[in-house]
Amino acid sequence: MTHAKAVVNAAGWDEILGDFKKRVAPQPFAAFGSNYTIFVVLGMFLFVLLSGCTSLPLPKHTPSLALPMQLHVQRQQADERQDWLLVIQQQDAGIRWSLMDPLGIPLARQVLQSNHWQADGLLPPNPEARELFAALLFALTPADQLADNYPQATFDTDRRALERRWQVHYSQPQVFSINMNNGVHYTLSPLNTETAP
Repeated sequence: MTHAKAVVNAAGWDEILGDFKKRVAPQPFAAFGSNYTIFVVLGMFLFVLLSGCTSLPLPKHTPSLALPMQLHVQRQQADERQDWLLVIQQQDAGIRWSLMDPLGIPLARQVLQSNHWQADGLLPPNPEARELFAALLFALTPADQLADNYPQATFDTDRRALERRWQVHYSQPQVFSINMNNGVHYTLSPLNTETAP
């Protein structure tokens, strides 16, 4: 026991701890192939990726929309076409967006509250649907609220655009199309919920 104390006193705690730290916790990026460095690089990549996904343009203030609203969504990309149903409704202080396929199977659910998107339910993340919801909020914003909510927007009576990201064209007041900068084209129209007598 006396011999062990002498060794510790002679070497000094600072040197022992310093040597331990060098062996157990290597400096970041000291050896680029180490497992520690790989985890750091992957973590930084995921952080940047997730940050980019959440940076969708949003209005300064939530526009006043006539809710609830049901829309028929036609998605076109190259030769591929899909039909969806979108339900937009008020939920407490937020707006709930529910996207479904023709069989009623949910594809995406999001709530926009306090200028933040939140997942609603256990569906996996759907970045394309969230982009569509944000573009729709832009397209549905009343004309008299557009300049205040989207100062960077350009608009006319039957068109509006948010830089090169979204191009909206209105063929009728409630029938319009959105061209996205990734080549996807959406056509939206009110869903007729009236049933025949």
